[in-house]
Amino acid sequence: MKYINIAGTDLKASNIVMGNMRLKQLSLSEAEKLIRTALDHEINFFDHADIYGPSYGECESHFAEAIQMNPEIREQMILQSKCGIRPGYFDFSKEHIIEATDGILKRLKTEYLDVLLLHRPDTLMEPEEIAEAFDQLHRSGKVRYFGVSNQTPNQIELLQKYTSHKIIANQLQLSITHTPMIDSSIAFNMDVDQSVNRDSGVLEYCRLKDITIQAWSPFQKGFFNGPFLGDLENYAELNQIIDKLAEKYGVTNTTIAVAWITRHPANMQVVLGTTNAQRLIDSCQGSDIPLTREEWYSIYKAGGKIIP
Repeated sequence: MKYINIAGTDLKASNIVMGNMRLKQLSLSEAEKLIRTALDHEINFFDHADIYGPSYGECESHFAEAIQMNPEIREQMILQSKCGIRPGYFDFSKEHIIEATDGILKRLKTEYLDVLLLHRPDTLMEPEEIAEAFDQLHRSGKVRYFGVSNQTPNQIELLQKYTSHKIIANQLQLSITHTPMIDSSIAFNMDVDQSVNRDSGVLEYCRLKDITIQAWSPFQKGFFNGPFLGDLENYAELNQIIDKLAEKYGVTNTTIAVAWITRHPANMQVVLGTTNAQRLIDSCQGSDIPLTREEWYSIYKAGGKIIP
């Protein structure tokens, strides 16, 4: 397992993250097996959100109950959760951030979060309020570090203007077939659809500002439109190349899909959403496979993008 030192923190984090959005689909014993499999394969970073359910907060409660959370187990983990999404709207008010964090801590049976992320952008946010919430949560020892998810460079800049707490992470969707943060820079100055800048240069911005990108949905071909692995109708060439590389490196296609992200020099983390223990193990093998430039670009091109 490759570990990264998250800039602005004392966190030495695995670059593979166990995401818990679907954890409630498992029984308590199955959930415990999955969490312990992650720990046994040197994953130390666990991602949550207060809306993960199916009902509000259920995945966090399920996680703590399954692992029988206690101080000894807690110290083996970097725990991250997210707040700000409410039914039908977003809420980055000071009152909600503090109340939501208290609920998260109660459900996870812990006294503090290592990282709290604001979940998607709230266009009605008042950054002064958020700064006050961050200050209060940090002073009380409830949250050590703060980040965001799915936010543009300017949204982060606006927030950072008012808070002294460094934004340490931005959780963004990225997979071989969902690459807007990469596409426009590769096709820059071309009169093609790929050159359209849809993400405000967030990849380069995060690298410049030492913000760790956490790539979610690493196997999805769209916004929860299903995996591209095994989709021979739409991605036959891509699967052929991935399978060939999997054979070369003696791993599975899942491993190569993860390795394509971890190969990027931005030192991203990959947030897994799987509830399958073997797929989690296969993903861990992709933590530090040294794909060559030729291999990386051949995968990118087969995913449907042009290389000028």
